[in-house]
Formats: sequence, structure tokens, C-alpha cells
Amino acid sequence: MILKGAEAARYCAKPDPARPGLLVFGADAMRVALKRQEAIAALVGPEGEAEMRLSRMSGADLRKDGSLLLDAIKEVGFFPGPRVAFVEEATDGLAEVVGIALREWKPGDAVIVVTAGSLTAKSALKALFEKHPAAVCIGLYDEPPGREEIEAALKASGLHDIDREAMADLNVLARALDPGDFRQTLEKIALYKYGDASPLTPADVAAMAPATIEAEVDDLVGAVAEARREAIGPLFRRLEGQGVLPVTICIAALRHFRVLHGAVCDPQGPGVGIQKARVNFKQKDAMGRQAGQWGLRALEAAVAVLVETDLTLRSTSRAPGMALMERALIRIAMMRR
Repeated sequence: MILKGAEAARYCAKPDPARPGLLVFGADAMRVALKRQEAIAALVGPEGEAEMRLSRMSGADLRKDGSLLLDAIKEVGFFPGPRVAFVEEATDGLAEVVGIALREWKPGDAVIVVTAGSLTAKSALKALFEKHPAAVCIGLYDEPPGREEIEAALKASGLHDIDREAMADLNVLARALDPGDFRQTLEKIALYKYGDASPLTPADVAAMAPATIEAEVDDLVGAVAEARREAIGPLFRRLEGQGVLPVTICIAALRHFRVLHGAVCDPQGPGVGIQKARVNFKQKDAMGRQAGQWGLRALEAAVAVLVETDLTLRSTSRAPGMALMERALIRIAMMRR
């Protein structure tokens, strides 16, 4: 059985112990490790490893002795409770060994959890789990966690009240950071808000976001809004060198200019409009100045350019994303008069 997206995330958070096996594979070793760690912890509990209800073996170990897996799923532990037989770094060469273990599996045996790197469409190991009537196959591809997955991670940490704009900021961070760093950021947010009953706000997210990503994207967008065209190129090269995606920059810029547009449209004036927008406290003064320097039509044109660029970046276009994004930002910087 194949699970994808939010369905896969829900299964890893609460795997079914009545299913004999779970395969998690993908090119990003950190994402695979986090998902299998979550699934194993949900199956055996926090004391599972200490109570020897978790048997670990590498793909290399299993290639030397194919009986290790079958022995691990059948052995009876000293402590009661569910057990897991975990095979790390498996390859297609182990499909036959894992297949035997799945065929011999009976209710009450240890659940088989297997991790692997990238597997092709014709992979024997992948086909084994996909075609099995009860086993589960989850492929992790190069895409950031979705809204549902982020909300689930925050709720598991005790955070249930999340501001809509804060969730939008977290989605931006999820695209900008690698999975391990993003998971650490969520853990920092949970600790930061521990015992605080107020909603999670954009200011909370900004306080916990890694400074390298947040500050430099803000610097770039600020340079565009202030028409400092000579600063755009160097800032862009620095973010490109860090591996920041063009869509991340586009989302941050679109949010920034939408806030400026809303502030300029506010009947009480741009300053009050910025206050109402509840932007990152570090940006309020700068955005207040920027709102006073842009006209309504220019802001509408800037937002239109960013929306068009965002759609192109997310389409099947083969245009180089970073070059497209840089060109759009330079065009916007030239709009301010």
C-alpha cells in the first residue's frame, strides 16, 4: 500500500501495529531518518529501546546473515509490549530477505521498519511493499512539509492556537530550511511558547527563526522596497549560495508588498495600517517608511509582478528560477518613484 503527503504524515505519527511492515525511502537522508524515528517511537513508546523491544540492523549486516531479520521479528522479549525490527540503509538486493520476513510475519511479531535511499520506479524493494496487501510504502520526495504536517507537529508539542499569518510564515520557513533545521525550529517554538496560552504569532516565529535565513531574506526584500538596486545583486548571490529557493524569496516579497499595499489603503494612514498588519516587530519602522514612499498604483503593479513570478516558478516552465526572481525584484525596485 502506498501512502503520500498528509496521509503518509498521519501514518508515521500513528502507525498501525497490526500491519507487518513499513518502508520509508527518499533522497534526503535527514527526512527519512526523522520519519522512521517518529514511526518507531509511536510503535514502541519512549522506553522501547531501553526495554530491548527495538532490534536494529543495517543493510550490510543483513547481507552477511539473511536470518537476522526473521529471528528479530520472531524473538520474544523479556518486557511486554509491541516490538520493532528496524533495517537501515536497505537496497534492492535485500528484497528477497525482507520478502521472506513479510511472508512469515504473524500477529504479535515485531513490526518490520525499513529505510532506504532513492529507489527507482522499478525497484524490487519498493514493489515488495507497494504490492503487499498489508505493508505500507512511503516515499519522501523533494518537497517541504505541508500545512497539515506542520500543524500536527506543533499540536504534538502542545501548541493548538496558531495565528493564520504565523502559519504562513512557518510555510515559508519550511521551504527555506532543510528538514532537520526546520524540526529544530518547531521544537524551539514549542519551548518558547510553553505555558503561554496566547496564539502563536508572526513575532513568535520571527523570534525563533534561524537568523541567517530570516535576516538576509528580509534585507533583500527591504532593499527592493527602498529601491536600493545596487544592493539587490550581492544579497541575491549570498542567498543563492545558501541554497535558498526562489519561491521562498517570492513568497517573502509578496507578503511584504501586500502588507505595504494594505497599509497604503488604510483610511487611518500607512502608519496605522502597518500596526494593524502585525508584522515582525523588527520590520515595523522600516515598513512604515516604505509605505509612505510608495504610491497605490506602484504597489498594485509590484504585487502583480510577484504573483505572475510566483505562478511561473510553480509551473512547468524551464526558465531558471533564480534569474527570473532577480529580474522581477529589479523591475519592482525601479517602479518606486
